[in-house]
Formats: sequence, structure tokens, C-alpha cells
Amino acid sequence: MSKDDIRLYTGLVIRKGNEYLVGVQAGTGLLRWSISPWDAWSTRIRANARTIAERTESDIYLFNPIVGQVRRYVP
Repeated sequence: MSKDDIRLYTGLVIRKGNEYLVGVQAGTGLLRWSISPWDAWSTRIRANARTIAERTESDIYLFNPIVGQVRRYVP
């Protein structure tokens, strides 16, 4: 794959209902959520995504910001 391959931009994001996990608010430890996948925390490491999804009782989705495509992740 070349560096111009748009598949390299696909990441795993955490989704609960219709909101995406953005991160943890400093100081309070509260989770921040957004309705936009572009705001979401993203990783390419499946184990990290799985851990966060289990802790938040959420689902893992694939998100490619170049084409704006969101798909449910099926291991």
C-alpha cells in the first residue's frame, strides 16, 4: 500500500447509540461524547478499541474521515 492509499486513514472509533467517544474530561474523568465521527477518538489498535468498548458498553466502528464512511466493525 502506498502512502496515498485512503485505507490507511481508516480508524476504529467507539460508538454508543448515535454518539462517538471523544475522550475523557480532565479533572472530572467524565466521558465526552459527540454526534460527529470526525470528533471521535480513533485508534488502529484493535485491542485498545476492544478494551474501551467493553468498559463503556459500546460498539466498535470503522471510520474513514477521507470519504466520511462509518461501518460497524466485525472482527
